Amino acid sequence: MTTTINRQVRLAARPVGFPKTSDFELVEAAVPEPADGELLVRNSYMSVDPYMRGRMNDAKSYAPPFQLGEPMYGGAVGVVVESKHPDFSAGDAVTGSQGWREYDVVPGSAARKLDLDLAPMTAYLGVMGGTGFTAYVGLLDIGQPRAGETVFVSAAAGAVGSVVGQIASAMGCRVVGSAGSDAKVDFLTKELGFDAAFNYRTVDLEQALSETCPDGIDVYFENVGGDHLQAALNHMNPFGRIPACGMISLYNNAEPVPGPNNLATIVRQRITMRGFIISDHMDRRGDFERDMAAWLKDGSVKHYDTVVDGIENAVGAFLGLLQGENIGKMLVKVGPEPGGA
Repeated sequence: MTTTINRQVRLAARPVGFPKTSDFELVEAAVPEPADGELLVRNSYMSVDPYMRGRMNDAKSYAPPFQLGEPMYGGAVGVVVESKHPDFSAGDAVTGSQGWREYDVVPGSAARKLDLDLAPMTAYLGVMGGTGFTAYVGLLDIGQPRAGETVFVSAAAGAVGSVVGQIASAMGCRVVGSAGSDAKVDFLTKELGFDAAFNYRTVDLEQALSETCPDGIDVYFENVGGDHLQAALNHMNPFGRIPACGMISLYNNAEPVPGPNNLATIVRQRITMRGFIISDHMDRRGDFERDMAAWLKDGSVKHYDTVVDGIENAVGAFLGLLQGENIGKMLVKVGPEPGGA
């Protein structure tokens, strides 16, 4: 070890409305020592994700809230510095949930080795990680798209949405996406092969969906909520499906806002709308890894990252994520990759 300093980000105050930088603090702590069965991991990249905003509230949810004065945590990939587990060695690339810090001790039972011949390290926080798994289960198991159907994806240039659209294209669907800038629209149509896309900030949603989905919507992959959900419901075909992955437009509201006023459409059009949490679907992990590896190999799915350098900029990356500054997965580089890069 050449350092005994372990910088980490802690939650200093529970945000009210949109988070402020003062709601977080960057502190120095000692590098922990692994016990038997544990690994000391030097993180290389950490993930920032929209769901983390909900965990900053002191409210009951599917995951416990972050604690004030304690380091936050989330997905990360890193390099084993010291191993006291027989299945791992120093230098192994691994993934776990030890984010928001430079070093952490990880139980060997909770770490997974990475196959860097299959995909780059960052992909294991994106298309080969929880992001890709969420897209896979939400679209295929809940959306159940069929070739020739129209799939509409909101927040389509983000981490999950960009993978959903590519899988839908691989399934033979017509894919339409909404995004928050003209550059993202170009990314969707020119880089990812979406059939159509629009900038929701500059168009009327109802008109845009009429023009881009003239035959209606069969599957709406819900990432945004609010006005997107209302507009999509008006264009859903009979027996349409809505996998509800997230509703980022609502995460920073200090007070509840009225929901769509057209929910009766669900009855009239016999629509199925289902929320899901990826941790309920771990039985599908093997199928996902097999299929995603094949799609990456044949080019059906590509991975894209927005990388911010330095743990001191992790809060800024998270706030930028909430404002839509990312294309693909938002990551923070917090340490060297295997081999020192």
